[in-house]
Amino acid sequence: MTRTEDVDWPFGNDADQDDPLTKLRIAVTGRHPRWCYLVAFDRGSEARPTDAEAAMLASYLIEYKYHWYNDSYLRKLHRRPLDVDGGANGVIFRKYGVDDWGYRRQSWTHGPMYVPQSPKVRGVGLGRVGLGPLTLAQVMDHTHQNVDEVSPRWLEWKAAHPEVFPPEG
Repeated sequence: MTRTEDVDWPFGNDADQDDPLTKLRIAVTGRHPRWCYLVAFDRGSEARPTDAEAAMLASYLIEYKYHWYNDSYLRKLHRRPLDVDGGANGVIFRKYGVDDWGYRRQSWTHGPMYVPQSPKVRGVGLGRVGLGPLTLAQVMDHTHQNVDEVSPRWLEWKAAHPEVFPPEG
């Protein structure tokens, strides 16, 4: 799905230009992209996001941008077709299957590739407790977690957008 002949596409083969997620400003890329995308989806995922999950990814990106950036920097971000910031520690999401997601930060160099890990290796090894499967909303909560508490800011965002994040349970 990558198209490289378009000179207005600055990302080359690093991100897929024609993927439907790209229209939502979600980079579709590999697990180690060259660009520092704020939010990305791993093109090597075993499954694709549903429309509802794609809306969650887009909302996650919007919340991130409007929390961390002022209007001037938002205008700078929007000059490109995808949101990139070399100073940000972007999140790459991976979908293993139905209601089974993981994520990684671009800065991670040690430890598991994704949290939670792939179903193929969950719980493997002496004393290892496997986390997962987790829905996309649960994984997003995990990205906003400090120790055992999910950020109140993130919880307020989800509560203010029930059309995207329906109450769980």
